[in-house]
Amino acid sequence: MRFVETLIQPFVRSEGAPPQSLWAYGRWAFRGAERAIGLLVFLSVLAGIAEIVGVWLVAWVVDQVALTSAEQFFTGNTLALAAIAAFFIVLRPLLYSLNAAMNSRALMPSLYPMGVLRIHRHTLGQSLKFFEDDFAGRLSQKQIQSTYALVEIVQETVHAVVFGIATVAAAFFLLQGTDWRLGLILAVWFVLYLGLVSYFLPRIRARARARADAKSVVAGQFVDSLGHMATVKLFAHGEREEAAAETTLKDYRRTAFAFGRMTWAFRTWLSLLAGVLPVALIGAALYLWQIGQATPGLIAMAGLIATRLAQMSGWISFTALGIFANLGVLEDGIRTLTPPHRVTDAPDAIDPPPLRGDIRFENVSFHFGRDQGGGLDRFSLTVRAGEKVGLVGRSGAGKSTAVALLLRLYDVEEGRITVDGHDIRRLTQDGLRRNIATVTQEAAMFNRSALDNILYGRPEAGEADAIEAAQEAAAHAFIEELADFRGRTGYAARLGERGVKLSGGQRQRIALARVILKDAPVLVLDEATSALDSETEAAVQAALGNLMHGKTVIAIAHRLSTIQRMDRIVVMDEGRIVEEGSHQALLDKGGLYAQLWARQSGGFLAAEAAE
Repeated sequence: MRFVETLIQPFVRSEGAPPQSLWAYGRWAFRGAERAIGLLVFLSVLAGIAEIVGVWLVAWVVDQVALTSAEQFFTGNTLALAAIAAFFIVLRPLLYSLNAAMNSRALMPSLYPMGVLRIHRHTLGQSLKFFEDDFAGRLSQKQIQSTYALVEIVQETVHAVVFGIATVAAAFFLLQGTDWRLGLILAVWFVLYLGLVSYFLPRIRARARARADAKSVVAGQFVDSLGHMATVKLFAHGEREEAAAETTLKDYRRTAFAFGRMTWAFRTWLSLLAGVLPVALIGAALYLWQIGQATPGLIAMAGLIATRLAQMSGWISFTALGIFANLGVLEDGIRTLTPPHRVTDAPDAIDPPPLRGDIRFENVSFHFGRDQGGGLDRFSLTVRAGEKVGLVGRSGAGKSTAVALLLRLYDVEEGRITVDGHDIRRLTQDGLRRNIATVTQEAAMFNRSALDNILYGRPEAGEADAIEAAQEAAAHAFIEELADFRGRTGYAARLGERGVKLSGGQRQRIALARVILKDAPVLVLDEATSALDSETEAAVQAALGNLMHGKTVIAIAHRLSTIQRMDRIVVMDEGRIVEEGSHQALLDKGGLYAQLWARQSGGFLAAEAAE
């Protein structure tokens, strides 16, 4: 049976964006698995038919018993009884074994990784704003929940619904062929059953969708609290976070009650309807026997079919209940996870070779989708290849926005940005970003080893290169002293979620080592040394001096002493350039830069300036 394990190749890409309708989304998520799913459907149909064939064989045996003596029964039906035994001992078990193998060895191990990787790949391509507008924990929960729901829908639809419909259809044809009145009873009962299902399941689906959304909010709230545990403890807000969790759980409980009430009503009515079928079919068969129009075998057949279908109706309806509940979960996940990408590569985008780093902002405006306020307003700036430019200004002046637009984390609303004459919208996003190395104020660390975090700058580099970069970033000494709870030490030690085991300065130095290893032609420093003490900053500044040699550099700093040696300082205010020049020229001008310098020079910067 090992061949069934190779029927699905789960890691093959599904081209295009995920559709936003249920059926189309399911086809996109499981494209490539159609052959395996179709084979399971075929086997489920055969299994349903086999159920009724087994009933017919039992009815035939009962009739033969009634019509012949004991001696005649065995001597006259030897081959037939052997064939019946072979059906029950060999053919039927083999059919169910194949069915189980397809379900447990083909679909279950492959459909989940196939679906979740595809939607995760799409989510990774979303713009930065998509992640800013949601919880990371909620998005992760949606990916997992909705894929599990889709897998359950496929499996249970094939395993239960297709099997059940095949069984009912086979039973109808068997009863209809024996006595049309029994077929009519089954048909009427099935119509009532479908009416009950069609009334309840859409209502259950809507309540399941609301419950799934409330559940994901709970997950997002928990992740938000646990992910900021240091802040929670520093502000002594454990009870506040507990109260927030309780509020979200109350909302979840409310939606769970609504879901539970509807499922309770459905199962109650279903139990009543399931009880009607044996009474109707067996009663009708007994009546026909009484008037001489039915054999004992027909009574046995009606009884077996009625009890089997009554039992199956509960199982299938319970499965259908789960399917519709999962449909609600899936719909909620599709709504959250399938919006089209806001920042996309143009169809003719090129993957650029290493760039020189000649950067131009040409009359760029960007207000985060608002009519005005924040961002950039007709911003124009030229940074020549190899030039080192510092961006300064008050908070909200647009410095970080300019850098984010250069990296195409957002697309400009007006104007354009070029690098080496290429409009960055005509370059692939990955190709552009491979040419730009960035260190931000909040150094991002993965819960991986120190070595893995440094190699993130250039994964193909070796351990020796990573250690050399760490030494240049003044990080080697403290990395060698690291140890995690599993006993891993040095460069093999895990750094904890978001680098929680490191100080701010240590995180910043590993981030600098990552950038040193990347060695891109354009370097962006956004408060790159803000978390360092004076001694470490001096060592890192020396490393940055070597790193910046021959590169185009854009440095953002609130600590103005860190950018005095830039070739040019650009002063921004309300999304525009208001001043530019050298440090001394801007001080002599007595404008905004001089005001910012004066506010800082009352502290330790005065001493640095004097030196």
